[in-house]
Amino acid sequence: MNQANKPNRAKAKPNTSAKPAVNASEMKVTTVKGKTGLHSRNVHQGRYDFPKLVAALPELKRFVIKNPKGEQSINFSDPAAVKLLNKALLAHHYGVTFWDIPEGYLCPPIPGRADYVHRIAELLTKESKSLKHNLVRALDVGVGANCIYPIVGSTQYGWTYVGSDVDPVSVKNANLIAKQNNGLKGKIECRLQSDSRHFFKGIIQPGEHYDLTTCNPPFHKSLQEAQQGTDRKLRNLSANKAKRGQVSQNIKPKESPILNFGGQNAELWCPGGEAAFIKNMAFESRDFADQVLWFSTLISKKDNVRWMRKNLEKAGAKEVQIVEMSQGQKVSRFMAWTFKTPKQRQDWLKLKS
Repeated sequence: MNQANKPNRAKAKPNTSAKPAVNASEMKVTTVKGKTGLHSRNVHQGRYDFPKLVAALPELKRFVIKNPKGEQSINFSDPAAVKLLNKALLAHHYGVTFWDIPEGYLCPPIPGRADYVHRIAELLTKESKSLKHNLVRALDVGVGANCIYPIVGSTQYGWTYVGSDVDPVSVKNANLIAKQNNGLKGKIECRLQSDSRHFFKGIIQPGEHYDLTTCNPPFHKSLQEAQQGTDRKLRNLSANKAKRGQVSQNIKPKESPILNFGGQNAELWCPGGEAAFIKNMAFESRDFADQVLWFSTLISKKDNVRWMRKNLEKAGAKEVQIVEMSQGQKVSRFMAWTFKTPKQRQDWLKLKS
Protein backbone atom coordinates (compact mmCIF):
# COMPACT_ATOMS: atom_id res chain seq x y z
CA MET A 1 0.00 0.00 0.00
CA ASN A 2 1.20 3.51 -0.76
CA GLN A 3 2.47 4.89 2.55
CA ALA A 4 1.44 8.42 1.54
CA ASN A 5 -2.20 7.36 1.56
CA LYS A 6 -2.19 5.94 5.07
CA PRO A 7 -4.29 7.91 7.56
CA ASN A 8 -2.04 8.99 10.41
CA ARG A 9 -4.37 10.91 12.70
CA ALA A 10 -3.81 8.62 15.66
CA LYS A 11 -0.05 9.16 15.57
CA ALA A 12 -0.36 12.57 17.16
CA LYS A 13 0.97 12.47 20.70
CA PRO A 14 -1.46 14.20 23.04
CA ASN A 15 -0.03 16.83 25.32
CA THR A 16 -1.17 15.27 28.57
CA SER A 17 0.89 17.60 30.76
CA ALA A 18 -0.47 20.93 29.55
CA LYS A 19 -3.15 21.07 32.24
CA PRO A 20 -3.36 19.34 35.63
CA ALA A 21 -5.27 16.08 35.86
CA VAL A 22 -8.36 15.89 38.06
CA ASN A 23 -9.53 13.20 40.43
CA ALA A 24 -12.32 10.91 39.28
CA SER A 25 -14.56 12.34 42.03
CA GLU A 26 -14.37 15.77 40.37
CA MET A 27 -15.82 14.53 37.10
CA LYS A 28 -19.51 13.72 37.07
CA VAL A 29 -20.40 10.69 34.93
CA THR A 30 -23.97 9.85 33.95
CA THR A 31 -25.16 6.88 31.89
CA VAL A 32 -28.37 7.51 29.97
CA LYS A 33 -30.14 4.30 28.97
CA GLY A 34 -32.68 5.03 26.27
CA LYS A 35 -35.77 2.96 25.59
CA THR A 36 -35.40 0.16 23.08
CA GLY A 37 -35.94 1.40 19.56
CA LEU A 38 -35.34 4.64 17.74
CA HIS A 39 -35.75 8.02 19.40
CA SER A 40 -39.33 9.27 19.43
CA ARG A 41 -38.39 12.15 17.11
CA ASN A 42 -36.66 9.88 14.61
CA VAL A 43 -38.70 9.76 11.38
CA HIS A 44 -37.52 6.23 10.58
CA GLN A 45 -39.90 4.37 12.90
CA GLY A 46 -41.10 0.93 11.80
CA ARG A 47 -40.50 -0.68 8.43
CA TYR A 48 -39.48 1.29 5.37
CA ASP A 49 -42.52 2.51 3.43
CA PHE A 50 -41.36 1.44 -0.02
CA PRO A 51 -44.33 2.81 -2.00
CA LYS A 52 -43.58 6.29 -0.62
CA LEU A 53 -39.84 5.84 -1.10
CA VAL A 54 -40.30 4.76 -4.70
CA ALA A 55 -42.58 7.73 -5.26
CA ALA A 56 -39.78 9.98 -3.98
CA LEU A 57 -37.15 8.20 -6.09
CA PRO A 58 -38.54 6.05 -8.96
CA GLU A 59 -35.04 4.62 -9.62
CA LEU A 60 -35.40 2.57 -6.45
CA LYS A 61 -38.27 0.49 -7.87
CA ARG A 62 -36.10 -1.94 -9.83
CA PHE A 63 -34.20 -2.85 -6.64
CA VAL A 64 -37.28 -3.57 -4.53
CA ILE A 65 -37.78 -7.28 -3.82
CA LYS A 66 -40.11 -9.40 -1.69
CA ASN A 67 -38.87 -11.19 1.40
CA PRO A 68 -40.25 -14.62 2.41
CA LYS A 69 -43.03 -12.89 4.37
CA GLY A 70 -44.13 -11.10 1.23
CA GLU A 71 -42.90 -7.73 2.52
CA GLN A 72 -41.08 -5.27 0.33
CA SER A 73 -37.34 -4.90 0.92
CA ILE A 74 -34.02 -4.60 -0.91
CA ASN A 75 -30.88 -6.70 -1.10
CA PHE A 76 -28.78 -5.04 1.62
CA SER A 77 -25.62 -6.74 0.33
CA ASP A 78 -25.97 -4.81 -2.94
CA PRO A 79 -24.18 -1.42 -2.65
CA ALA A 80 -26.21 0.06 -5.52
CA ALA A 81 -29.49 -0.84 -3.81
CA VAL A 82 -28.34 0.55 -0.46
CA LYS A 83 -27.19 3.79 -2.05
CA LEU A 84 -30.55 4.30 -3.79
CA LEU A 85 -32.39 3.50 -0.57
CA ASN A 86 -30.41 6.26 1.14
CA LYS A 87 -31.20 8.68 -1.67
CA ALA A 88 -34.90 7.84 -1.37
CA LEU A 89 -34.89 8.24 2.43
CA LEU A 90 -33.21 11.63 2.18
CA ALA A 91 -35.61 12.82 -0.53
CA HIS A 92 -38.75 11.57 1.23
CA HIS A 93 -37.98 12.46 4.86
CA TYR A 94 -35.55 15.37 4.62
CA GLY A 95 -36.39 17.11 1.36
CA VAL A 96 -32.86 16.48 0.09
CA THR A 97 -33.38 15.81 -3.60
CA PHE A 98 -29.73 16.13 -4.66
CA TRP A 99 -27.52 13.58 -2.93
CA ASP A 100 -24.78 11.38 -4.26
CA ILE A 101 -21.42 10.03 -3.12
CA PRO A 102 -18.38 9.06 -5.17
CA GLU A 103 -17.90 5.36 -5.77
CA GLY A 104 -16.20 3.68 -2.83
CA TYR A 105 -17.21 6.24 -0.18
CA LEU A 106 -19.10 5.42 3.01
CA CYS A 107 -22.85 4.93 2.56
CA PRO A 108 -24.16 4.92 6.14
CA PRO A 109 -27.43 3.53 7.52
CA ILE A 110 -29.41 6.73 8.03
CA PRO A 111 -31.84 5.71 10.82
CA GLY A 112 -29.04 4.98 13.30
CA ARG A 113 -27.11 8.11 12.32
CA ALA A 114 -30.24 10.19 12.84
CA ASP A 115 -30.68 8.72 16.32
CA TYR A 116 -27.30 10.14 17.40
CA VAL A 117 -28.42 13.61 16.33
CA HIS A 118 -31.79 13.38 18.07
CA ARG A 119 -30.27 12.16 21.32
CA ILE A 120 -27.57 14.81 21.48
CA ALA A 121 -30.26 17.39 20.71
CA GLU A 122 -32.12 16.05 23.73
CA LEU A 123 -29.02 16.59 25.85
CA LEU A 124 -29.15 20.30 24.98
CA THR A 125 -32.91 20.68 25.51
CA LYS A 126 -32.70 19.02 28.95
CA GLU A 127 -30.27 21.76 29.97
CA SER A 128 -32.36 24.55 28.46
CA LYS A 129 -36.12 24.11 28.01
CA SER A 130 -36.30 27.43 26.15
CA LEU A 131 -33.48 26.59 23.72
CA LYS A 132 -33.94 28.01 20.23
CA HIS A 133 -32.50 25.35 17.96
CA ASN A 134 -32.07 27.73 15.04
CA LEU A 135 -29.34 29.42 17.11
CA VAL A 136 -27.41 26.18 17.67
CA ARG A 137 -24.04 25.84 15.92
CA ALA A 138 -22.57 22.35 15.54
CA LEU A 139 -19.35 20.81 14.25
CA ASP A 140 -19.08 17.35 12.67
CA VAL A 141 -15.56 15.92 12.80
CA GLY A 142 -15.06 13.61 9.80
CA VAL A 143 -18.15 14.65 7.88
CA GLY A 144 -17.44 12.29 4.98
CA ALA A 145 -18.75 12.63 1.46
CA ASN A 146 -22.25 11.66 2.63
CA CYS A 147 -22.74 14.69 4.93
CA ILE A 148 -25.40 12.80 6.92
CA TYR A 149 -25.07 14.40 10.37
CA PRO A 150 -25.24 17.99 9.07
CA ILE A 151 -28.21 17.06 6.86
CA VAL A 152 -30.17 15.62 9.78
CA GLY A 153 -29.20 18.38 12.21
CA SER A 154 -30.01 21.24 9.85
CA THR A 155 -33.28 19.84 8.46
CA GLN A 156 -34.70 18.46 11.71
CA TYR A 157 -33.59 21.22 14.09
CA GLY A 158 -32.45 24.17 12.01
CA TRP A 159 -28.89 23.93 13.30
CA THR A 160 -26.01 25.59 11.49
CA TYR A 161 -23.37 22.95 10.85
CA VAL A 162 -19.66 23.01 10.02
CA GLY A 163 -18.22 19.73 8.78
CA SER A 164 -14.54 18.86 8.63
CA ASP A 165 -12.63 16.10 6.88
CA VAL A 166 -9.05 15.19 5.97
CA ASP A 167 -10.17 14.02 2.52
CA PRO A 168 -10.59 16.81 -0.06
CA VAL A 169 -12.97 14.71 -2.17
CA SER A 170 -15.28 14.29 0.82
CA VAL A 171 -15.21 18.01 1.57
CA LYS A 172 -15.94 18.92 -2.05
CA ASN A 173 -18.83 16.46 -2.30
CA ALA A 174 -20.38 17.45 1.04
CA ASN A 175 -20.25 21.13 0.06
CA LEU A 176 -21.87 20.28 -3.27
CA ILE A 177 -24.74 18.52 -1.49
CA ALA A 178 -25.22 21.55 0.75
CA LYS A 179 -25.24 24.00 -2.17
CA GLN A 180 -27.55 21.97 -4.42
CA ASN A 181 -30.40 21.64 -1.91
CA ASN A 182 -32.42 24.74 -1.07
CA GLY A 183 -33.16 23.49 2.43
CA LEU A 184 -29.44 23.22 3.21
CA LYS A 185 -28.14 26.45 1.67
CA GLY A 186 -26.49 28.70 4.21
CA LYS A 187 -26.74 26.05 6.94
CA ILE A 188 -23.81 23.75 6.13
CA GLU A 189 -20.17 24.58 5.44
CA CYS A 190 -17.50 21.88 5.09
CA ARG A 191 -13.83 22.60 5.68
CA LEU A 192 -10.66 20.66 4.84
CA GLN A 193 -8.57 19.52 7.80
CA SER A 194 -5.09 19.92 6.33
CA ASP A 195 -3.33 18.23 9.27
CA SER A 196 -4.69 14.74 9.86
CA ARG A 197 -3.16 14.66 13.35
CA HIS A 198 -5.72 17.17 14.57
CA PHE A 199 -9.46 17.27 15.14
CA PHE A 200 -10.32 20.85 16.06
CA LYS A 201 -7.10 22.79 15.45
CA GLY A 202 -7.23 24.47 12.07
CA ILE A 203 -11.01 24.03 11.88
CA ILE A 204 -12.35 25.97 14.88
CA GLN A 205 -11.28 29.54 14.21
CA PRO A 206 -10.57 32.25 16.80
CA GLY A 207 -13.84 33.80 17.95
CA GLU A 208 -15.97 30.84 16.81
CA HIS A 209 -18.15 29.00 19.33
CA TYR A 210 -19.95 25.69 18.97
CA ASP A 211 -22.74 24.27 21.10
CA LEU A 212 -21.88 20.68 20.24
CA THR A 213 -19.63 18.46 18.17
CA THR A 214 -20.36 15.07 16.61
CA CYS A 215 -18.04 12.39 15.28
CA ASN A 216 -18.12 8.83 13.94
CA PRO A 217 -14.52 7.62 14.46
CA PRO A 218 -12.70 5.11 12.25
CA PHE A 219 -13.06 1.77 14.01
CA HIS A 220 -10.26 -0.43 12.66
CA LYS A 221 -6.50 -0.39 13.28
CA SER A 222 -5.45 -1.36 9.76
CA LEU A 223 -6.69 -1.86 6.21
CA GLN A 224 -6.44 -5.64 6.70
CA GLU A 225 -8.64 -5.49 9.81
CA ALA A 226 -11.15 -3.34 7.91
CA GLN A 227 -11.25 -5.89 5.07
CA GLN A 228 -11.91 -8.66 7.59
CA GLY A 229 -14.77 -6.61 9.01
CA THR A 230 -16.31 -6.26 5.56
CA ASP A 231 -15.96 -10.00 4.97
CA ARG A 232 -17.82 -10.68 8.24
CA LYS A 233 -20.64 -8.35 7.18
CA LEU A 234 -21.03 -10.22 3.91
CA ARG A 235 -21.05 -13.61 5.63
CA ASN A 236 -23.61 -12.40 8.17
CA LEU A 237 -25.85 -11.01 5.45
CA SER A 238 -25.66 -14.30 3.60
CA ALA A 239 -26.39 -16.32 6.76
CA ASN A 240 -29.35 -14.11 7.70
CA LYS A 241 -30.81 -14.52 4.23
CA ALA A 242 -30.51 -18.29 4.52
CA LYS A 243 -32.32 -18.25 7.87
CA ARG A 244 -35.17 -16.28 6.31
CA GLY A 245 -35.38 -18.67 3.38
CA GLN A 246 -34.00 -16.19 0.86
CA VAL A 247 -31.66 -17.22 -1.90
CA SER A 248 -28.16 -16.01 -1.15
CA GLN A 249 -26.05 -14.54 -3.91
CA ASN A 250 -23.06 -16.14 -2.16
CA ILE A 251 -20.76 -13.16 -2.50
CA LYS A 252 -17.21 -14.29 -1.89
CA PRO A 253 -15.26 -12.01 0.47
CA LYS A 254 -12.20 -11.81 -1.81
CA GLU A 255 -14.42 -10.63 -4.64
CA SER A 256 -16.16 -7.98 -2.58
CA PRO A 257 -14.82 -4.44 -3.06
CA ILE A 258 -14.24 -3.20 0.47
CA LEU A 259 -14.76 0.43 -0.42
CA ASN A 260 -18.27 -0.24 -1.71
CA PHE A 261 -19.29 -1.44 1.72
CA GLY A 262 -17.04 0.39 4.12
CA GLY A 263 -15.65 3.66 2.86
CA GLN A 264 -12.29 5.23 2.16
CA ASN A 265 -9.20 4.57 4.26
CA ALA A 266 -9.66 7.55 6.59
CA GLU A 267 -13.30 6.58 7.15
CA LEU A 268 -12.44 2.98 7.99
CA TRP A 269 -9.22 2.89 9.95
CA CYS A 270 -6.32 4.72 11.55
CA PRO A 271 -3.23 3.51 13.44
CA GLY A 272 -4.39 2.48 16.89
CA GLY A 273 -8.00 2.27 15.78
CA GLU A 274 -10.89 3.80 17.68
CA ALA A 275 -9.09 3.74 21.06
CA ALA A 276 -6.19 5.91 19.87
CA PHE A 277 -8.50 8.21 17.93
CA ILE A 278 -10.82 9.04 20.84
CA LYS A 279 -7.93 9.40 23.31
CA ASN A 280 -6.29 12.01 21.12
CA MET A 281 -9.63 13.75 20.63
CA ALA A 282 -10.15 13.91 24.39
CA PHE A 283 -6.86 15.68 25.02
CA GLU A 284 -7.14 18.06 22.08
CA SER A 285 -10.68 19.02 23.07
CA ARG A 286 -9.50 20.72 26.26
CA ASP A 287 -7.58 23.24 24.15
CA PHE A 288 -10.98 24.35 22.83
CA ALA A 289 -12.86 24.13 26.13
CA ASP A 290 -13.78 27.82 25.97
CA GLN A 291 -15.18 27.54 22.43
CA VAL A 292 -17.29 24.38 22.68
CA LEU A 293 -20.11 23.59 25.10
CA TRP A 294 -20.44 19.83 24.56
CA PHE A 295 -18.03 17.58 22.68
CA SER A 296 -19.19 14.12 21.62
CA THR A 297 -18.21 11.01 19.70
CA LEU A 298 -19.74 7.66 18.87
CA ILE A 299 -17.97 4.71 20.47
CA SER A 300 -18.42 1.39 18.71
CA LYS A 301 -16.45 -0.83 21.07
CA LYS A 302 -17.95 -1.06 24.56
CA ASP A 303 -14.54 -1.62 26.18
CA ASN A 304 -13.46 1.82 24.93
CA VAL A 305 -16.01 3.57 27.16
CA ARG A 306 -13.95 2.98 30.31
CA TRP A 307 -10.79 3.91 28.38
CA MET A 308 -12.33 7.19 27.28
CA ARG A 309 -13.52 7.99 30.81
CA LYS A 310 -9.97 7.65 32.11
CA ASN A 311 -8.60 9.94 29.43
CA LEU A 312 -11.32 12.53 29.97
CA GLU A 313 -10.51 12.54 33.68
CA LYS A 314 -6.87 13.24 32.86
CA ALA A 315 -7.90 15.93 30.39
CA GLY A 316 -9.94 17.71 33.07
CA ALA A 317 -13.52 17.26 31.83
CA LYS A 318 -16.17 18.45 34.31
CA GLU A 319 -19.00 16.18 33.22
CA VAL A 320 -19.47 13.16 30.97
CA GLN A 321 -22.64 11.58 29.64
CA ILE A 322 -22.69 8.06 28.18
CA VAL A 323 -25.81 7.84 26.05
CA GLU A 324 -26.89 4.37 24.97
CA MET A 325 -28.95 3.75 21.84
CA SER A 326 -30.72 0.42 21.40
CA GLN A 327 -32.18 -0.72 18.08
CA GLY A 328 -33.29 -4.33 18.13
CA GLN A 329 -30.40 -6.45 19.35
CA LYS A 330 -27.84 -3.79 18.50
CA VAL A 331 -26.71 -1.44 21.26
CA SER A 332 -24.58 1.55 20.30
CA ARG A 333 -23.52 4.58 22.30
CA PHE A 334 -21.95 7.99 22.22
CA MET A 335 -20.05 9.88 24.88
CA ALA A 336 -20.52 13.60 25.42
CA TRP A 337 -18.26 15.69 27.64
CA THR A 338 -17.87 19.26 28.73
CA PHE A 339 -15.27 21.35 30.53
CA LYS A 340 -17.90 23.73 31.88
CA THR A 341 -19.74 23.68 35.18
CA PRO A 342 -23.57 23.58 35.27
CA LYS A 343 -23.62 27.32 36.02
CA GLN A 344 -21.31 28.08 33.09
CA ARG A 345 -23.48 25.95 30.81
CA GLN A 346 -26.63 27.76 31.89
CA ASP A 347 -24.99 31.11 31.20
CA TRP A 348 -23.92 29.86 27.76
CA LEU A 349 -27.40 28.60 26.87
CA LYS A 350 -29.13 31.79 27.98
CA LEU A 351 -27.75 33.29 24.79
CA LYS A 352 -29.60 30.59 22.83
CA SER A 353 -33.02 31.24 24.37
